[in-house]
Amino acid sequence: MKHEFYIKRCLQVAKNGIGNTRPNPSVGAVIVHQNKIIGEGFTSEYGNNHAEVNAVNSVENKVLLKEATIYVTLEPCSHFGKTPPCADLLVKHQFKNVVIGCVDTNSLVAGKGIERLRNAGINVIIGVLEDECKEHHKRFFTVQNKKRPYIILKWAETIDGFIAPLSKLEQKPIWISNKYSQQLVHKLRSNEHAILVGTNTVIADNPKLNVRSWFGNNPTRIILDKTLRIPSDFSVFDGTVKTIVLTGDDNKLENKIENVIFERIDFNSNLAQQICIVLQKHNIQSVIIEGGSQTLQTFIDEKLWDEAHVFMGGFSFENGVKAPVFSGNVTSEKRIKNDILKIYKND
Repeated sequence: MKHEFYIKRCLQVAKNGIGNTRPNPSVGAVIVHQNKIIGEGFTSEYGNNHAEVNAVNSVENKVLLKEATIYVTLEPCSHFGKTPPCADLLVKHQFKNVVIGCVDTNSLVAGKGIERLRNAGINVIIGVLEDECKEHHKRFFTVQNKKRPYIILKWAETIDGFIAPLSKLEQKPIWISNKYSQQLVHKLRSNEHAILVGTNTVIADNPKLNVRSWFGNNPTRIILDKTLRIPSDFSVFDGTVKTIVLTGDDNKLENKIENVIFERIDFNSNLAQQICIVLQKHNIQSVIIEGGSQTLQTFIDEKLWDEAHVFMGGFSFENGVKAPVFSGNVTSEKRIKNDILKIYKND
């Protein structure tokens, strides 16, 4: 139980880095000496210190490390990248024990960090709260193992199953969920690498697709626009956020808009799969698919999704655009004032 307690603390610490460490995973590390936490750390922004380094640096008396245990959510790296190997650092300080939540599946590591530690005489324990650690590192593992980003579907629907009215008088969103749910959506945006919407959603709502009701980084905007119908003065082309436009129009790919990249795909087959290939090309680790209904259904039909966050508002439209049709396992359900949020996993 002692090991589980400290790995839980590692997971808490690791959450501080979510959204800032890409393409590295947000690892949490905790150093314990005689049942007392003497150091903690999480992964810094890409190119800077890993969690183990930050944890070691936080310890005032480094002499204690020889008799200490370091807990980490993910196997320490064993290769040179932007920074030296963390496994070498732990060997240098002669840690007594290293307790690891889950093994790194990256081929550059994949057990090599553990081997390095054991060869140096360090006692290594593996697989403590393994499922919880894998869940925390789900974005990193999806990119490593499936060669695509972690995909989150998100929409709000009425009690009677509609996500939008058939028509509206103004070019702005009609909110189905309440302001607290909307704030939660902005928190979700701040955690994920990118956000994707289709042409009709942009033209109907002129959305900014940024983070406003929460503190955090804006996601990269991914826009589907087969014939480049979206006017250049719309918010998605304001230059404030990196934007990737996926289009089928060869003749307009040379268009120059600040901070906007155009990529050509074939809209006639395997659309979701092609989108994933482009996102992988741009090192996108995770993406929220926010709409519209056709775009969401495309990912569902091609079975390319990992989570679905479905908000149900407290009123009905009686008519409108139907919510996507899908099946999945409900992993959590909570009430947000008069809204209900259900989170599904792809089964």
